[in-house]
Amino acid sequence: MGNHSDGSPNHSGTVATAGQNEVEKFQDPGLPPHRLRLADTDPKAAKRAERQVAVLFGASVVGTLIFLVAYFAIDLGAGSGANIATIRLQNALLGLGTAFAMLGIGTGIVHWAKALMPDHEVSEERHAIRTEEDRLAAVRIVDDIVEETGIKRRPLIRNTLLGAVALAPLPAIAVFGDLGPRPDNKLAHTMWAPLEGKLKRLTRDPDGTPIKASDVTLGSAFHVIPEGLNELHEGKLNEKAKAVVLLMRLDPASLKPSAGREDWSYNGIVAYSKICTHVGCPVALYEQQTHHLLCPCHQSTFDLTQECKVIFGPASRPLPQLPIAVDNEGYLVATSDFKEPVGPSYWERDEHERSVNS
Repeated sequence: MGNHSDGSPNHSGTVATAGQNEVEKFQDPGLPPHRLRLADTDPKAAKRAERQVAVLFGASVVGTLIFLVAYFAIDLGAGSGANIATIRLQNALLGLGTAFAMLGIGTGIVHWAKALMPDHEVSEERHAIRTEEDRLAAVRIVDDIVEETGIKRRPLIRNTLLGAVALAPLPAIAVFGDLGPRPDNKLAHTMWAPLEGKLKRLTRDPDGTPIKASDVTLGSAFHVIPEGLNELHEGKLNEKAKAVVLLMRLDPASLKPSAGREDWSYNGIVAYSKICTHVGCPVALYEQQTHHLLCPCHQSTFDLTQECKVIFGPASRPLPQLPIAVDNEGYLVATSDFKEPVGPSYWERDEHERSVNS
């Protein structure tokens, strides 16, 4: 940096100095010109938009009715009497009914606001509401909002909206009412517990064929259910949901049993609950090379060599292990029930775990 002959600094043209060439601050551009919509200028278009909103609210009512009819009218039968087609039909109707009920209200309100409610922009200074005059002003604002919605002038929209909103909670009420009594400690026990001193055999899912230890080769995996499950007439699906097991055979040298679990496996054959401890999805993927079990829902990964310890994903607990042995005919049997409740965490799980182990 040099100096002029009068001693003033000599600045480069690329260097800005305070006070020189000061640019005026940005000015408030204001609001853009208001553009009228078709419904603002054409009464027929406004009436058509009103009917469209009413149709959307009516679709919400129809969706709620579809849910209620599917929920109460489709008979699933007692226990396992329902077939898969009937269950799928009911689930499809329940889903469609809920979707129409929620989307009808949501899209109806959005279309009402975009097509019929005033769309002019207003800006004002923000200030604290403290005086009585301010409170009265706020009341007037609310009254203006109600007036601008046009709900008083448009009874068709008002009545269909009231009908849709009144019916929308009914599906939730129906579902909550069907939750039934508290499960107490039913979640802590499964069909693997010995019956009158007789140990339950491990059988193939779904045909119920008993499994011999010799059938389980190194690297193989079996989907397993307890002996006697297929003979149940009531509660079969609930019992299966708690008792399903994955059976694998590894090199015994690769297993690292903790103290007290040395006899829970047989010659490298191990059995673990198939129900993920995250949200209860079925753990159905077995990676033979890494000895990992993978839940396809949220990618929780369990290491078989470390008693199904969680090594990746949101699951917070290892998969419960089923203690197994071989009977005098060579068939695999469960020596006891799971030593902890299966599936994801719930409020009383720790209490039930203590009762199982006691």
